[in-house]
Amino acid sequence: MDALNDLLAEAKVAGASDIHLAPNRPPYFRINGDLQKASETALTDAHLQAALDLLLKGNLKAQQEFAEKQQADFSYSLKDNTRFRVNIFYRTGHLAIALRLIMSQIKSIEELHLPGAILEFADLRQGFLLITGPAGEGKSTTLAALINYINQTHSKHIITIEDPIEYLFTEALSLIDQREIGRDAVSFPVAIRATLRQDPDVILIGELRDRESMQTALTLAETGHLVMASLHTNDAAQTIERIIDIFPGRQQSQIRSQLAASLSGVITQRLIPTGKGGRIPAVGIMRATTAIRNAIRENKTHQIEGIIQTSQESGMQTLDKSIYDIISVNLITKEAAQPYLSPEATFTKKRK
Repeated sequence: MDALNDLLAEAKVAGASDIHLAPNRPPYFRINGDLQKASETALTDAHLQAALDLLLKGNLKAQQEFAEKQQADFSYSLKDNTRFRVNIFYRTGHLAIALRLIMSQIKSIEELHLPGAILEFADLRQGFLLITGPAGEGKSTTLAALINYINQTHSKHIITIEDPIEYLFTEALSLIDQREIGRDAVSFPVAIRATLRQDPDVILIGELRDRESMQTALTLAETGHLVMASLHTNDAAQTIERIIDIFPGRQQSQIRSQLAASLSGVITQRLIPTGKGGRIPAVGIMRATTAIRNAIRENKTHQIEGIIQTSQESGMQTLDKSIYDIISVNLITKEAAQPYLSPEATFTKKRK
């Protein structure tokens, strides 16, 4: 189906981040956070089946996953090596497809307009760094930028565990082994455990999805490795609670101690429309200071937001503070920023 490849090439030119295909409606692109029709012609079930056949051609792992689970995640490339992350699924009994464009060039922290202070996490010899935020807010892109910074500045052995692999790294000073779930390992827990026998310095985990993966990641961070991962959480305090709550009650005290000892920081991201055809990141930064570690260990996560607010001298900032700063230099409007602020934040309140 050349029509699919043509549509994906069109999406790239248009600057789309995502493409949505389903029968009885036209294809849609997401551009700068907004959904837009790619054409006025509705797709049919036959169009979707032809697209599915092309996407799954030669991909036995994805074919098997789709047959067993009625959904599948995998990557797909055009002839020019433009890559997409693909999810195929059923809705109301009909096939649907969502694709995300994976940028071929790994941008630097500066090019992404992220605070340079977060590079300090990448310079650590060991620890546990979490990049958080809802889907589509740039977590994978930030992780890729941090890994590429390490690759360009340090001689390390980096192992990435992803489903599917998104950014492809070119080795510079570091050795990089990228592993894809389903192709190179059967599951995240199995792949994460195996890194202990692969002499890693840095481990990137695309997403922490289950208790076993979380436990192993904590152990890796405790035993002299730098572990970076993403979570779908909204702020630092919620991230800590999510990690602890995934474990049974009898184990939570131990996990709080492990997390307090190994955590390096939590970076929270949102991409806010600028009104000029782009989006700019707002970034909350929590560092694992003594006060933060004590709050985690003593099960006082409700204090974390307040600690961040009063610890700017330690390089911390709330997401609200980052948003206010972007407003102050006229890069975004108050109206565009409002949905991204915390419920208690107002424009008349003293900035946090």
